[in-house]
Amino acid sequence: MATQDGEEVIMETEAKPQEAEPLCEGAEKGDTETTSHTDAGNATTQESSISNGDDADDDQREMVDVKIIWNKKKYDLKIPVDDTGAKLKESIHSLTGLPPAMQKVMYKGLVPEDKTLREIKITNGAKIMVVGSTMNDVLAVNTPKEVIQQEVKAEENKKEPLCRQKQHRKVLDKGKPEDIMPSVKGTKERLPTVPLSGMFNKSGGKVRLTFKLEQDQLWIGTKERTEKVPMGSIKNVLSEPIEGHEDYHMMAIQLGPTEASQYWVYWVPVQFVDAIKDTVLGKWQYF
Repeated sequence: MATQDGEEVIMETEAKPQEAEPLCEGAEKGDTETTSHTDAGNATTQESSISNGDDADDDQREMVDVKIIWNKKKYDLKIPVDDTGAKLKESIHSLTGLPPAMQKVMYKGLVPEDKTLREIKITNGAKIMVVGSTMNDVLAVNTPKEVIQQEVKAEENKKEPLCRQKQHRKVLDKGKPEDIMPSVKGTKERLPTVPLSGMFNKSGGKVRLTFKLEQDQLWIGTKERTEKVPMGSIKNVLSEPIEGHEDYHMMAIQLGPTEASQYWVYWVPVQFVDAIKDTVLGKWQYF
């Protein structure tokens, strides 16, 4: 019996490892399930991280805080620095209700619609001037009488180049001023941050043009005085290259309805001519 008991003991002893095997399998299964749950958890965490990463990209877009000035009112605007001038106009529309097509947006000259704020070098705290009016106001300014006057002047200009007319020759014959700003032919530049100086007016005196965009004014300065002209009151801007010096223009700034109100400026660098016209007149006046 002892042997049998011994055998039984041995059998029981041998049986115990056999009973333990399922426990190992269970443990391995548990480990597998734990690993599976861990992997699934990691996958979920990874997916969550990816999703949060997209949101972070939106939050991390570089923004710029600017001040919009329109109709003597100031508006604070926060806008992505990589938005274009066209997008800026849409944001201004949301702020002011002024349609983009009726806006003249200026920051060191007229803001181009196809360039980004970064390219225009608009930074935090920049003051952006907006000039605009309703369609009714624009039509009231551009009366049929003024349109006819402009057509008549255009026909007169075709007869003889302005630079050959006697009234202009007496100024042009003095020659190019020594302190005139350099010209760059074949290029178009934005208005400089300093006044355009060294030019002549109709009397042969020195004149400088300063563009005060925040006040929407053009300052015409001479030795005697400085005249501050609201840009909205300027009816037209004419220009013509000076014969023999095509890199400079003579320019008429029409302050009233007749030719008598034209203020002539001579030796305007050609690279600034278009910028002056766009800044003073603005596209919105051509409707």
